[in-house]
Amino acid sequence: MSQLNAMMSSGPLPPSRNRRSISRRIVLGVILLCVVGLIWGGFSVMRTSTTTSDYVGAGTGEVVVLVERGDSLRVIAERLRSADVILSVDAFLTAVNAEERASGIGPGKYTMRKQMSGSEALALMLDSTSRELNQMVLPEGLTLDETVAIASKTTGLSKANYKNALKVPNELGLPTWAASRPEGFMFPATYDLSGDETAADVLRVLVQRFGQASSDVGLESRAGAVGRTPYEVLIVASLLQAEGLPNDFAKVARVIYNRLDTQMPLQLDSTVSYALGINDIVLNEDQLATDSPYNTYIYKGLPPTPINSPGEAAIDSALAPAKGKWLYFVTIDPENGVTKFTKSYDKFLKLKAEFQDNLAKSASE
Repeated sequence: MSQLNAMMSSGPLPPSRNRRSISRRIVLGVILLCVVGLIWGGFSVMRTSTTTSDYVGAGTGEVVVLVERGDSLRVIAERLRSADVILSVDAFLTAVNAEERASGIGPGKYTMRKQMSGSEALALMLDSTSRELNQMVLPEGLTLDETVAIASKTTGLSKANYKNALKVPNELGLPTWAASRPEGFMFPATYDLSGDETAADVLRVLVQRFGQASSDVGLESRAGAVGRTPYEVLIVASLLQAEGLPNDFAKVARVIYNRLDTQMPLQLDSTVSYALGINDIVLNEDQLATDSPYNTYIYKGLPPTPINSPGEAAIDSALAPAKGKWLYFVTIDPENGVTKFTKSYDKFLKLKAEFQDNLAKSASE
């Protein structure tokens, strides 16, 4: 080896070559860091997608979630996810599959917390304290106008909304024999509303509940046994609801059928009160002379429609009247619910006088 070659192989590299080597190392290091970063990032994403599909714990804060009537559990889960109550639909449905009571989640407004685990969210929805019920109570014997007033107050929808819905009775689910007349079909019961219903929705629920009660007592199948149509029986039931007490329904039904069979006018104050739009139990002569097809002092037979929505007991009694020949009845003591029955007109006059005496005593006390 020449002296020149020995000097080239054993001496330090020129400065330019040294800088190029360092630059290559830096570039390689940066590339390596990028590759490692990408690999780690991908791993983190995969880990997140597989291990953070559910929040942990009972959550914080407060949010109201609306569950509508007919919502499936999956739809409920979607609503919860949209409100950031749960992280994923699957987290909630997994909890649902392990809880038999989950199918009992009903419509309404639920006060929930944000970022809850699926199981915690389900447990809270099953806790009755989290659910805000929009409850509507309809007692027996309400007229259609009275029902509309309560429904409007309960739901916040205007009376006009309900009256407009009633103008299209064919969309309310009435039985065909109702002939598009909704009076009498707004069944008295307690209803849990979700809060998102339209006026027509609410009325359909009431009519649907009537259908259930009608089926339970066998209205359509039993009406023929008393020689009446289902609609006529419903009218009679409304008269029982207005005139009698539950213990006397069957006897009052017998009085009504006896009068109808003998072509006697029913002479019921309740039908005149309905025509006048009042609830008075004592009417004067001018009121009793009101010319209306609902005035059963003037017109024989049943009034054109029910005068209220009767309960199941009244409908059942109209289908099963007591045996007897009574033609008259007087509730001589309304405060204590004492009603007497007779087939004698003279006896009826005495009972009527007794009622008036009791009424005068109550007024003076």
